[in-house]
Amino acid sequence: MSIFGSMKTAVSGMNAQANRLSTVADNIANVNTTGYKAVSTSFSSLVLPSSGGNYNSGGVQTSVRQAVSDQGDISYTTSSTDLAISGDGFFIVQGPDGTPVLTRAGDFTKDDEGNLVNAAGFMLMGYSYDSGAPAVVVNGFDGLVPVNVNQDGLTAIASTSGVFKGNLDSNAKVAPVAPATLPSDNLATTTTDTKKVSMVAYDRLGNKVMYDFYFTKTSVVTPPPATGTAATWQVSIYRNADAAVGGTTSFPYSPGGAAAAVGTGTLAFDRDGKMLTGGAVNIADTVTGQTIAMDFSGFTQLGADFSGTGTPNGQAATPVKDVTVDGDGIVYAKYEDGSTKPLYRIPLANVASPDKLTLMSGNVYSANGQSGVTVTGFPQTNGLGTIKSGALEGSNVDLAGELTEMIESQRSYTANSKVFQTGSDIMDVLVNLKR
Repeated sequence: MSIFGSMKTAVSGMNAQANRLSTVADNIANVNTTGYKAVSTSFSSLVLPSSGGNYNSGGVQTSVRQAVSDQGDISYTTSSTDLAISGDGFFIVQGPDGTPVLTRAGDFTKDDEGNLVNAAGFMLMGYSYDSGAPAVVVNGFDGLVPVNVNQDGLTAIASTSGVFKGNLDSNAKVAPVAPATLPSDNLATTTTDTKKVSMVAYDRLGNKVMYDFYFTKTSVVTPPPATGTAATWQVSIYRNADAAVGGTTSFPYSPGGAAAAVGTGTLAFDRDGKMLTGGAVNIADTVTGQTIAMDFSGFTQLGADFSGTGTPNGQAATPVKDVTVDGDGIVYAKYEDGSTKPLYRIPLANVASPDKLTLMSGNVYSANGQSGVTVTGFPQTNGLGTIKSGALEGSNVDLAGELTEMIESQRSYTANSKVFQTGSDIMDVLVNLKR
């Protein structure tokens, strides 16, 4: 047995306990850090070859384990830009050097440019809706841009499409050919079975534009055929602002004649009251210069009273009141009139072994060969978690357990130091033998 060997073993023991104490110190220091994941120290023995009557003491080495995959407690806040992940996945953020990294720290606030930045200064990344609904890039960070919620001023969106649905009464009478009674003739002679509803759309400046929709039955086949058209209806669309002033009817709409209609179409139904053709009619408004594609495919023709509701897209000139994020990661601008508009969609990223990720300053992680490649997806898909707005994930540090670890580390360090001290005393005895 080597006295020097026992002293070296004691030194390795003290170093190991110092490493353990370092992880405890980190955990305690970050017990209130948003999204922090606890680290722990694992020990393994180092064994030196020994003979039957001569034992050579070895030592101990340590490795650090991260509890990245363990969920922290979620607490709720009053800020809609505070985000927490319930389940697997990481936010994709970008540091000052422009490199994308991963984090669970979702304490985001607006910076001076309106970008969402967490407490460590990392910028949240997402896909923009500027070119329509985004698609995720599963094997990379291409297409990601900083999530900017700076929506000052008024926003107006012109209507480009709309949906109209309801029911046309199958018991309505067919309008006679002569005298002219169809709304498309723009004469004040429509039948009592012609039904009218109106819908508000928006021009490019956000002004409201009201359109009048007229539905008139134009034909019926008796008895209805097993296949093909059993009845047809005409839909005529006019600008409400062009309606006649005074009298008992809105007709004739100016400038008079069929040219006043901004859209006409024919809706054909089968014998079961389901629409066969004619579900798409365009509004061509020469005043606003807009074309609005109307979808009437949701209409039926059944033996019930007429009903109709219209929903266009577009938006009046309205200021942004708030920004919200739903569980699918879609960032919405909420306007003062209650309407919403999607701005960005926040993806989540994950790796095969989160506990093997490389920890970096700022509570962020990067992938490496041991963790596996980064896979990106939208929340609630492919095993990824849900994003909770107005919430934060706390650290997963068990403070009571860390204090226990600290006491154990202190005792073990002291015991190893006693071994070192004893070896030193024996060396003194050997040195004094010469005296």
